[in-house]
Amino acid sequence: MSTASTALPTLPPLVEPVESLSPAELERYSRHLSLPGFGLEGQRRLRAASVLVIGAGGLGSPVINYLAAAGVGSITIIDDDVVESSNLQRQVIHRDADVGRSKVASAAEAVHRLDPNIAVHTIEGRLTPENALELFAGHDLVLDGADNFATRYLSNDAAELIGTPLVWGTIFRFAGQVSTFVPGHGPMLRDLFPDIPEPDSVPNCAEGGVLGVLCGTVGSAMATEAIKLICGVGSPFIGRLLRYEALTGEYSTLRFSPDPDRPAVTDLTEAAAACAAVPAIGTAPGPTVDEIDIAEFRAREDDVVVVDVREDWERELASIPGSMHLPLGDIRDSGWEALESVLGGAGRSRAPVDIVIHCRSGARSAEAIEILSGSVPAGVRLRSLAGGIDAWAGQD
Repeated sequence: MSTASTALPTLPPLVEPVESLSPAELERYSRHLSLPGFGLEGQRRLRAASVLVIGAGGLGSPVINYLAAAGVGSITIIDDDVVESSNLQRQVIHRDADVGRSKVASAAEAVHRLDPNIAVHTIEGRLTPENALELFAGHDLVLDGADNFATRYLSNDAAELIGTPLVWGTIFRFAGQVSTFVPGHGPMLRDLFPDIPEPDSVPNCAEGGVLGVLCGTVGSAMATEAIKLICGVGSPFIGRLLRYEALTGEYSTLRFSPDPDRPAVTDLTEAAAACAAVPAIGTAPGPTVDEIDIAEFRAREDDVVVVDVREDWERELASIPGSMHLPLGDIRDSGWEALESVLGGAGRSRAPVDIVIHCRSGARSAEAIEILSGSVPAGVRLRSLAGGIDAWAGQD
């Protein structure tokens, strides 16, 4: 990665402005109209713009809210998830009454509460290699608020192939990053991070946690980038990675340039393979493991040893009576020794024959079994509780 030029890039506006704004729109956007260098023409460009937002979650929520408030004329929202109560801590576009609804339906309704005149299109599904190129070609700009590496690289590669500008953001625990990729006008994501990381190389929000307000900080920065690109004002984060650490309140900027040795993206083959490894909503990621279903577990609950690999606070919400607690992090650190310690602490002189490991839905228990599988003593069977404690609680 070479050192970037110190000159900040500027680009012409992405879209031509609509012919005029109504008196109601002039009143609504009056604070924009008085901005030097932005004014009426900038607002007319926003009204003409068509934007695709990938994800209606932590980052998508502030992005969608602020683009709608700013007056972007057409917003397409793509997401395959439903609203859960644990989303509401950070996904501010949704409300308690939306729990159980599709996120795209909830987000679209929120946009129309804010501005009934915005055209909102929803896709209840994922960005895929099959639809990415058409979607990127059909919009002036894309903002990626996805929660997995595969989709982020798919977005980058589609942008590079089609030429559509892409605003990218990511969050983890107390930190966030933002950058802007404009094909032909600076480096892309693969110039900064050439290879697609393994799907489980970074814990997800459920495992690692995320500070709710961080989503607002990073998502607002992404929306700002979109407005700058649409209107041709300011200097976008092209060749720059904005980094924010919430605990220290510090911002820093990493400059980067195109890698002359990086192969150009010619198709979506690599991204497609990465996307195929990401499970659909409601399924447990990870390798295939030996599972026990709820019916068998209920029938044999007194004959097996149950190990809960969730965090302390999750057990406060619900726990299987008699289960032992061993957080997944301990298994990652110490493997079989961690499990043996818990079993020994329970007064067992030898490993039980049948151990059932569970988490919330099955993803973490599958990972735990993968880690432990190479060290299992002869005669011991490790199984993951299919559907986790969610499935167990649903049987009550």
